[in-house]
This record gives sequence, C-alpha cells and structure tokens, in this order.
Amino acid sequence: MQSLCEAYQLGITIRDKLKEADLVTVFEDFDHAIDAIEDGYPAWHPAPLSFRAMVLSFVFMEITGDSYANFTRRLTRQPEVATILGFSRVPDESAFSRAWRNRFDDATHEYIHAAAHFVVKEVHDRSISAPEVRPKAEIVDDTQEDADPVEDKSFSQDEIVQTTRLARDHAYGHFDSGRASNASYEDTQFFELQTFMGMVRCGTSQGATRFQYRRGKEYGPHGDTHLRAVKQFGPEELVRGFNKTTDRLLSVIASEASFRRPVTAAIDITTIPYYGEVEEMPMVSGTKDRDGRAFKFATLSIIGQNIPLVLAVEPVRESSEWDENTSNQIHRTVRRLVRRAKEHVPIETVLCDREFDSIQVFQTLSNLDVNYLIPKRVSSSERNVLEQMEEDDQEVAVESASVHVESGSHPMRLLYVPSTSGEGTAVFATNLRVGPEEAETFCQRYSRRWQIESEYKSIKGDFLAKTSSKDYRVRLFYFVFAVLLYNIWRLTDFLLKAGVDGEMDYAPVLTAGECVELVASALIPHD
Repeated sequence: MQSLCEAYQLGITIRDKLKEADLVTVFEDFDHAIDAIEDGYPAWHPAPLSFRAMVLSFVFMEITGDSYANFTRRLTRQPEVATILGFSRVPDESAFSRAWRNRFDDATHEYIHAAAHFVVKEVHDRSISAPEVRPKAEIVDDTQEDADPVEDKSFSQDEIVQTTRLARDHAYGHFDSGRASNASYEDTQFFELQTFMGMVRCGTSQGATRFQYRRGKEYGPHGDTHLRAVKQFGPEELVRGFNKTTDRLLSVIASEASFRRPVTAAIDITTIPYYGEVEEMPMVSGTKDRDGRAFKFATLSIIGQNIPLVLAVEPVRESSEWDENTSNQIHRTVRRLVRRAKEHVPIETVLCDREFDSIQVFQTLSNLDVNYLIPKRVSSSERNVLEQMEEDDQEVAVESASVHVESGSHPMRLLYVPSTSGEGTAVFATNLRVGPEEAETFCQRYSRRWQIESEYKSIKGDFLAKTSSKDYRVRLFYFVFAVLLYNIWRLTDFLLKAGVDGEMDYAPVLTAGECVELVASALIPHD
C-alpha cells in the first residue's frame, strides 16, 4: 500500500509539472523521493546503473510508449536526458531488459505502471497539452474500463476457496509436538492460531486474543500457552514435519503435466534480524553489516519455469565470537538440503550465490550427482585469465580445472562471460562440459536464481508472524510455518491455473494477499 501511495504521489507531481513544462523538463527539475520500493539487486551486486535512474526511466518509457530500443536511441541522441535521469552513461537496450526481468520485483512493476498510467489518464482526461504522452487507448480498453481489473473470469470464488482448503488440509498432520494426549488443546489448534498470526501479521498475544474473539474463548489457546507449545517442537522434529508436509503437497500435483521434472533449484540463506544480547545465543550470527545480528535459515527452492516451491529448510549455525560453535561448514548444509529435496523430486541443476563458492560445496554437489552453476570470487588465478582475455580481446573464455578434496574429486569448468550488469566479466564454476560457444547462453540460467529473493520477500512480508522472542525454537517454528504457508499459496495458485485450459503461466494469478484472506476465511467462520 505504501508503494502505491508513493507511486500516485509521483504521478501527481509529474501531472502538475506537465501543465507548465515538457516531459524532459519535468524530469530535469525532479526531486521526488523513491523510498517505498527496493532494489532487487543486493547491496554487493556490481550494478553500475542507479536503481532510481532505472525506475524513472521506466516511468518515462511507460508515459511515452517508447520501446527499449527507441528510448536508448533517444538517450544516445540526447545524452543530457540520460544525465537528467541520473545515469553516468547511456545504458544499452539490454540493460533495460535485464532490469525489468531480473532487478525489478512485482511491487516495482506495479509502482511504475501505477505512476505512469495515472499520468497518461490525467493528461487526456484533463486535456493537458503534452504531445509526448502516449494515447490513453494504449493503456486502457474503454469497453472494459469500468470492469474490475483484478477479477479473473476463469475462476469462481467457490473454486478458489475449495482449492485453498484442499491445500491447507495437507499441511497440519505431519507436525507432532509430543504433548500429552489429554492436553487441553490439540496441536491442530496451535497450527490454526499460527496460521492466523502469520496471515494477519501480528504477534502472539494480540493474535491469540483476536483468534479467540472470532472462534470462541474456549477454542484457541492463550498467547503464553501458544509459546509454551511452540517450544515443544525441536528443530529436528520441525524439519522432519516440513519434509513430510512437502512430500504430501507435491503428491497433489504429481500428475500435472505442467509440473516439470527434473527441476532447477536454488540454494540461499536468508536472515531474520535479531536485536539483543548475544551471550549464550549460539544460533545468532553476524551479518554482512558488521554490527548486524540475525538468525539465519537456508532453503532450497524450485525455480525457473515451474511451480516455485521451497523443498527444504535448514537452520544455519555459524561460528561467532560470542559462541563455541565449530567453524562454518556450509557444504554440510548444502548436503542436507539437496538430499532432502531429492526425496521429493529429481534435481538437474543447483544455482547458488558467491557465498557458496567453495571447493567443498562443489564436491558435495558432484557427489550428490547434480549439476551446479555458482559464481566465483576472483582470485589471483582468475585475475590472470581476465588479464589475458583483455590482451587477446576475448569476451568469453572457458578454463578446465579440477577439484580434489578428501570427499572426492571431479573435473570442472570456469566460465568467463560478459557480466549481465553490462560492466566487466563474470566468472562461474560448473561441473558440466560447456564450450566457449555456449558458455554465455548457459550462464544466463543464473538469472533465474533471483526468483528466490522475491520468494524470501513474500515469506517474510506476507506470512511470517511477528515475535520479539529470543528463543530460537520460537524463531525457527515461526519461519518454518511461514515457508509452509508460502508453499500453500503457491500450490493453491498452481492448482487454480492447472484447472484452466491453455498454456501454463507460472506468474501467480492468486496474490499472496488473496491467499491470506481465503485461508483466514477458511479458519474463521463468518459472523
């Protein structure tokens, strides 16, 4: 909601300025803040092009109707426009294409469309003289203008609710707290409360009160009772329950032809910020921000043109100055994730980021008989190759290498390809035989890994219940349950689309917010 408010404020500002100036001049005098949307590239990503400049460029293109090619030609002819937008150089056409596909998430797409389309409609509705603004008919179908733009005629509300309940029914049965059979509340009631808390984004005390208000005072547990029950679930039991639930969810779609196998998977680590004392907190780790502290969780997810499900979750325990943990051995985390995921589906290729650049990780994946594509940190040996490529005026190179560690050995390739950021050369490691003529195309697969960033944003933004508890058992339970709810959303959306004729579009038709409302309505009877 905040991002849309800011988008409309941006549109209003542009509209008002267009009454007195042309479009380029409007952007020249522009000081509007863009704070409500986030750069899809992490802070360490070597993107040389300003995120703000990119967003403003797409707003400009959406207002004028310029294609990437036309807009690039405009900037080349008028480099001062590139400077006005905030670029230090004129981007090429592919830079805009990559930004839209890889750098911008759904919220940014919506932001750009909301701001630009508001301007287009206002210019024509108010008869503002702005010849560069595209025709209103290009963004609005007059015959459909009064229709609800969110409504999808393919699905009835009953079908959506029925499918959501079907997915939910596969979730709770595989978690067991080990509590006495004569306990006041069944485990299912705690799961229902946790689902409600995650979907309305509130804490335990408030969530329990609101849940009891709707279901009845005797139905649900109090907040402190809920926390005590949550602490009964040990990490191994939680991971085991998640694994069984994932298997059950996948069995629902096993016969669907549009669920593609073998799968491409991504492994990554996400953080949940922790604020407090770190003494006797072995599961709290440091972050890239030296002063930051966080709980860390590793996941393995299906990515690419497929149903994006999280197949495995693993707590991450690192060695920090305030604990006595053994040194970090990320390859063991990778091994557990892949083994667990392979119990559900065959895995063809695993994509990881530079955090997993380790010969131990490479060998672990090779031993597990999966392909990998992982960006390399540039050391002296890679730097020598890069210097030689520059001397030879090469854009692509492939170097043979090998891994030899205690757990085994295997041949590998180091692929040197143009960076997708448009600057410099990226280096990737793979255990596949890839030649120079196919290296660049092969490495483009890595762009799929960015789907996991949107996944984390949804898990933590749409489904993670709030808590200030320092107890790791609570934090792990909340995160695992948020991932479970995310999977239910994705499964529900997939089943909806699988029931409609036509080619499968893997972008969600059922938003996370709609899933929240529907599952909540299934949990809470209407007044």
